[in-house]
Amino acid sequence: MRRRPFGRTGFTVSEIALGTVEIGLDYGIPGSDGFARPSAAEAERLLHFALDAGVNFIDTARAYGEAETIIGRAIGSRRSEFVLCSKVQPAAPAAVAASVEESLRQLRTDALDILLVHSSSIQPDTGFEIVPVMRDLQAQGKVRSIGASVYGEAAALAAINSGLFDCIQVAYSVLDRRIEAGAIAAARRHNVGIMARSVLLKGALTHRVDLLPAALDPLKQAVAERRAIAAGEVGSLPELAYRYVLSGDLPETALVGTSRIEELHQAILFARKGPLPEAVLERIRALPIPAPELLNPGLWPQ
Repeated sequence: MRRRPFGRTGFTVSEIALGTVEIGLDYGIPGSDGFARPSAAEAERLLHFALDAGVNFIDTARAYGEAETIIGRAIGSRRSEFVLCSKVQPAAPAAVAASVEESLRQLRTDALDILLVHSSSIQPDTGFEIVPVMRDLQAQGKVRSIGASVYGEAAALAAINSGLFDCIQVAYSVLDRRIEAGAIAAARRHNVGIMARSVLLKGALTHRVDLLPAALDPLKQAVAERRAIAAGEVGSLPELAYRYVLSGDLPETALVGTSRIEELHQAILFARKGPLPEAVLERIRALPIPAPELLNPGLWPQ
């Protein structure tokens, strides 16, 4: 597993990171048998497999149900082997501090390597009020680096250009390429790390796209266009998705949100194949970006 320096955080992270929302609560596009949340034993095997395979970045959050508890119980004894990232919702300083203390307790650790303010909180003109309490936690040694989980190009640019954050987490995929307009270049200038989430857009860039409702037919068509590129160049649509996101110097790492060892293993193998050929990258970049409401699963019809 190749590793890259992660912005100005001081950490070096694997190109594939493990996102843990699916081990803590029901998430994604359910299959015919419903959601695939694992048992505690299955989640423990997944976490140990990740570390044994060279994945050294684990992403979680207080909001991810039982995820922090499961991580702490399963791999707390291997804490020195991975970079640990969790998140906090904006609130009064005392509530933020209490949330972080609970994360530390559940994760069985003395410090979070990275603390992110949770998605959608940072906007071009608001959301930065939480930074002083995050910095205070950093001064206390409970947090090592701080960042922001954001939605869209404008919020990403605001977070990067503020100079307040060491890294950001943002949606980025062969469907959602909005950060290419300016955020990636800005992050490079400011030495801000980028972790890509929603690389498979909640499963839309897999066979599960066929389970989406008819109201999302325009999104299905956009996926079909990318599947056609994958068919001629790589083994699968998910391979195209992961290798596209990792084809440049930024993002440094791509989150794999999964509860299944085989899915994580596949993503690791994709990353090992390296960047896509330039001709394939050009074909992807020539495709139009779908409408914003199609790129936000929170706006999808149930």
